[in-house]
Amino acid sequence: MSDPKKPTMPNIKGMGDMPTEAELDALQAEIDNATKGMGNRAAAAQAAKDAQATEEEIKASLENAGINADAPDAGAAAIARIQELEAELANLKDQALRSMADAENVKKRAEREVAAAKTFGIERFAQDILSVHDNLSRALLTLEGTNKDELGENAKNLVAGIELTEKDLIMVLSRHGVKAVPGVGSKFDPNVHQAVANIPSDEEKGNVANVMQTGFKIGDRTLRAAMVAVSTGPAA
Repeated sequence: MSDPKKPTMPNIKGMGDMPTEAELDALQAEIDNATKGMGNRAAAAQAAKDAQATEEEIKASLENAGINADAPDAGAAAIARIQELEAELANLKDQALRSMADAENVKKRAEREVAAAKTFGIERFAQDILSVHDNLSRALLTLEGTNKDELGENAKNLVAGIELTEKDLIMVLSRHGVKAVPGVGSKFDPNVHQAVANIPSDEEKGNVANVMQTGFKIGDRTLRAAMVAVSTGPAA
């Protein structure tokens, strides 16, 4: 009778001798191979599942693009659609670039117009003020050849006041960009001078010999041309 407290080892070979280490290793190898095979089959199944999902996504994408994925020429249709979309994209990019260029041109034009408005905003006012300058100049012109020392004290003060007022007016106009055009001795320029006579003078031929009315510019624009006499050179 066997001892009920002592466990018995089952005989893998049929209740004979205990298995050897080599036999245990061989059994473990079989178990590992079986496990690896099961893993490979699971990976293959997942890959097949992923491929099916990818195929379905491609099919859905083609159908969204209006292409029958089951049609024999689905590949050619897909390529044609891609080319069509690429052409459309290129056209949209071109339109975007043109719009950006147009916007930049509008911005630059607006900046130029604002700058011009600042420069020429006082043009009309300056034109009206020029008549005041002309009156002061004519008043001083009447005194040419007069010996100021012979004038009374009040007359001297009046002349000095007119001269000072004319200088101040020219300075104020200059601060706002309104400047007198070149006068006697300058080369005649039809852009800023209006010739009303040709006279012999000591000035070089073609130069301004006399100014009847001062001309003015505002920026690069002629506000009023100067009325001048042009020299024909020294008298013979």
